[in-house]
Amino acid sequence: MKVLSRSIRLRLLIFATLGTLLAIGLAGAGLIDLFGRHVERRLGQELDTHIAQLAGALRIDAAGAPTLAREPSDSRFQRPLSGLYWQITDVTGGKMLRSRSLWDGTLPAPTATAAPGVIASYRGATPEGAEALIHARTVVLAGPGGERSFRIAAAIDRAELAALREGFARDLIPGILLLAALILIAAWVQVGLGLKPLARVREALAAVRAGREKHLAVEVPSEIAPLVAEVNTLLEAQEAEMIRARDRAADLAHGLRTPLTALASDVARLRAKGEQEIAADIEAVAVQMRRTVERELARARLRHQPDPLVTVPLASAVDAVSRTLARTPRGEHIAIEMSVAPDMVWPMRAEDLAEILGNLMENALRAARTRVQVSAEREARGMTLRIEDDGPGVDDARLAALAGRGRRFDETGSAGLGLAIVSDIAGAYGAQLCFDRSSLGGLKVELTVASGG
Repeated sequence: MKVLSRSIRLRLLIFATLGTLLAIGLAGAGLIDLFGRHVERRLGQELDTHIAQLAGALRIDAAGAPTLAREPSDSRFQRPLSGLYWQITDVTGGKMLRSRSLWDGTLPAPTATAAPGVIASYRGATPEGAEALIHARTVVLAGPGGERSFRIAAAIDRAELAALREGFARDLIPGILLLAALILIAAWVQVGLGLKPLARVREALAAVRAGREKHLAVEVPSEIAPLVAEVNTLLEAQEAEMIRARDRAADLAHGLRTPLTALASDVARLRAKGEQEIAADIEAVAVQMRRTVERELARARLRHQPDPLVTVPLASAVDAVSRTLARTPRGEHIAIEMSVAPDMVWPMRAEDLAEILGNLMENALRAARTRVQVSAEREARGMTLRIEDDGPGVDDARLAALAGRGRRFDETGSAGLGLAIVSDIAGAYGAQLCFDRSSLGGLKVELTVASGG
């Protein structure tokens, strides 16, 4: 039931199947009944023909007894209990003529008296007790003693009608089943074509989610057009809200950057006066604030959906960050090794990739004893960037905290905000961030994207 409520296609196909079976069943029953009525009328016409032949051959002899100039030619009248019978009753004199097929039986009289010349149709029992269709007609003949009335009846066993109906049903069922199959195939095609606009809407939504489009640019039938229009309105409102949020974050970050610069100058003056402890405390707070500002600036720079078609040469980006870090006091004593193919490109904007590399490589540089290793390779799942160091690494509890899904990276130590920035950017691009022990002895950070150059 739950699957049925979730699938429009399945629901439509089930309804189409039930409707088709019901319609085909009713149509088949109607056709069989219509055929039975037609056959019964045809048999009635045959009985009327026999009655007309009997009336034309009926005579009254000189003794006043009814006789037939000739009997009907149908051979079934000559076979006892053949299913086809005739009977002539002298209403005035009470005498009776009948077919050999009746043997010693008689046909029942009609319950209602019909006018002379009018055919009366009714049902009665045959000599063997079966139900029969009987037609009777009263004729008036002139005889020696004046006019006399005769009731001429012809009957046929309804078992013949039932056999014809059954034969027709047997012949009809294969055709009905074939028709049902064709209708169901047509319904399946119709449902597929009818739901095709929804598939186009789904593809358009996937393009919006992937960043290739900003709106649902798709032609749809008038019934779905209001839905597409509402979704586009929602996307526009969401985009506008995202722009406002990014602008507010950027304004806040830029507003804090100038006071932080002034605070750095105050720290330098305090140190010049010998206030080392106060200067260190203020500097620690300023560094924490600066990292927070950098994180918000990185978030503000990210679009709602990054363009997946934008790529940057990975080797050049790693080399640029390496040269920058090499000029720092710590970088002068740590070797940064790079193993990246020159033709490898990374599906990310240059500034976002630089932010990731800067944070991860700076963290590795801070923890390393002698060297940091940066490598990248293509794999079946996509491309993986690895940054490793030969430092002391982290204990099992902290490694589990770093690798835990949903973990707040700013709770994991002094490098937490840098990892939080990396996590935000990676999440925006659909990349996966993993932490493990390095073969060098320290920490290994892996960034994997599903596709790349």
